[in-house]
Amino acid sequence: MQMKKKTSGNGTNNNKNHSTLTYLKSAAKKCAEVFTFFLHGKRKTTSEVVESDERENTHKVRESSSATDLSSGNSNKDSSKSNFSHSNASSSTSSTQLGPGNFSFEEIYKATAKFSPENKIGEGGFGTVYKGKLSNGPLVAVKRAKKDVENKHLSEFKNEICTLSRIEHLNLVRLYGYVEHGDEKIIVVEYVNNGTLREHLNGTRGHGLEIGERLDIAIDVAHAVTYLHMYTDHPIIHRDIKASNILITDNLRAKVADFGFARLAAKDPDATHISTQVKGTLGYVDPDYMRTRHLTEKSDVYSFGVLLVEMITGRYPIEPKRQHNEIVTIRWALEMWKQGEVLIAMDPKLRRSSASNKAIEKVFRLAYQCLAPARKLRPSMKTCAEVLWGIRKDFRDKTFPHSPIDSNHSPKYIERDVKNNKHKPFVSA
Repeated sequence: MQMKKKTSGNGTNNNKNHSTLTYLKSAAKKCAEVFTFFLHGKRKTTSEVVESDERENTHKVRESSSATDLSSGNSNKDSSKSNFSHSNASSSTSSTQLGPGNFSFEEIYKATAKFSPENKIGEGGFGTVYKGKLSNGPLVAVKRAKKDVENKHLSEFKNEICTLSRIEHLNLVRLYGYVEHGDEKIIVVEYVNNGTLREHLNGTRGHGLEIGERLDIAIDVAHAVTYLHMYTDHPIIHRDIKASNILITDNLRAKVADFGFARLAAKDPDATHISTQVKGTLGYVDPDYMRTRHLTEKSDVYSFGVLLVEMITGRYPIEPKRQHNEIVTIRWALEMWKQGEVLIAMDPKLRRSSASNKAIEKVFRLAYQCLAPARKLRPSMKTCAEVLWGIRKDFRDKTFPHSPIDSNHSPKYIERDVKNNKHKPFVSA
């Protein structure tokens, strides 16, 4: 998303363009400096807190860090979205706090019917999520922080705003704005009304995903993460790829959400990693990252491998109530695959057929590569997208032999799709 200067024979227009670019650069620098102040100014002693996630029977690994995350990243970097406009938040800032977003607290209070329990759609460590309807605008998801957010999750609040302001892709949840009003801290994002991937795998949403639908979703996630790694102003590592952070649309496509743990990759092109405190969700976190605290894009690839196994088996990454050899799903499932017992590892809700069985075997092989202990042996996310497209094509060819080829998602077009799959502009009321 590089900003390009338009050429013109009119000297006045050139001056205007130059002035606008200067303003955007200044706004971007201010945003980064303010985020840095927040994170450095409120630094905690390094500690590790493992929080139970009752919905997923997994645990979130949270460790505050003297090293800042994405929100302290690149104060000199131009970003076409750092100047928060209608679809983001205001660039107005001071030396001590973020300026107001493009929504007032009163607008959000009204949009959610006074944060009515009937509009509550989720809850997590950060706070509560509500559905809202903007005046003359779209439905939105309103993430309202807990009152103690300044003590627990302030860095995640700032991090998510800064990350979402840098990205734009149809397979990523979109930021509409944020609000700071007294002790209220609110993020307003795109509303996706068909639940999470985890809910669909559980059977609490939808009709149960068939193998073709699961492949579509996996490809969408791979495209989204490839975009983060390769096509943003500065590569972004998500650090929390998991089924409950994948939102599903009405037409069963995926949008990656929750950027509270996101981190900028190393600035130095010769650097192999960045050193940081471990953050993520137990069961999905790259063990090499946990051991060394060296973070690279390949840590997202590991989490994606866990997600692939989760999608194939329908199980959570960790299931404590299972017998001992099945508690860690990836170990059990990959052992079944190695023994040629793919049908045992497949989600019972999936239909068995020669085409689906073959597709599952291939997805297991890709997951196995993503989960390699050494990060250098893992494929890139772009390679994952290409491999998954090939698996989906073979599955469709065998299942629907006379259907037209989906050329818009062929490997030839993957890079184009990932780079250009942008949202249409949103204009607030």
